[in-house]
Amino acid sequence: MGLLALAIAPGVAICIFIYLKDKYNREPLGLLLVSFILGMFSVIPAIVLQLLSHTSLEILAGKTFAEVAIFAYLVVGLSEEGSKYIMIRLFAYRRKAFDEPFDGIVYAVMVGMGFATLENIGYVLQHGIGTGIVRMFLSVPAHATFAILMGYHLGLAKFDAANRKKYLFLAIFWPVVFHGTYDYFLFLGNTILHFAGALVSFIVAIQLSKKAIRKHEAFSKETYGSNNNQSVL
Repeated sequence: MGLLALAIAPGVAICIFIYLKDKYNREPLGLLLVSFILGMFSVIPAIVLQLLSHTSLEILAGKTFAEVAIFAYLVVGLSEEGSKYIMIRLFAYRRKAFDEPFDGIVYAVMVGMGFATLENIGYVLQHGIGTGIVRMFLSVPAHATFAILMGYHLGLAKFDAANRKKYLFLAIFWPVVFHGTYDYFLFLGNTILHFAGALVSFIVAIQLSKKAIRKHEAFSKETYGSNNNQSVL
């Protein structure tokens, strides 16, 4: 029970953090919950696509840099971020409640944390408390940054028809780039240099995510700040 709580806590905490950030025009809790559950379901197509690649971490040893890159970016990064992207586009993106750019970040994080939480449960129950602690500070927050970057651009796409195609492309491009880069260094090996490479990618993603949140948060405050229109249904 303790391991399960350890696995679930980081994703839930990040969801609460983002929910509280959306203080001027909050989303219906029901839609957020459905988005989180859809994120958990998005693990399924990602796993299927990765199995179809006939490649795994166990057989990456001895592979070339290019082969590891293909696995990190096109197999893992694209399959996982693509699965989350589809869930958001098919559900939250179409909802009337998605009525401002910041909502892109909110719904993307819910989906991303649903994915990361289910993935985390598997890792923690299999490998134990040490893995749970490491992933609490690295892997789960990394998924959150990928989601924020995706949601930021989806929010722009929803309300900028002239540049919609560009923003929809960037909504999948940047998460795949950062997800792939993070995994690429970890897949190459387990030395301090490999870890440093992944960490640098993570730190850059954090900084971009903070900037994205501030931008959409400022717009939300300007638009809804005086009304304080919060929905909790």
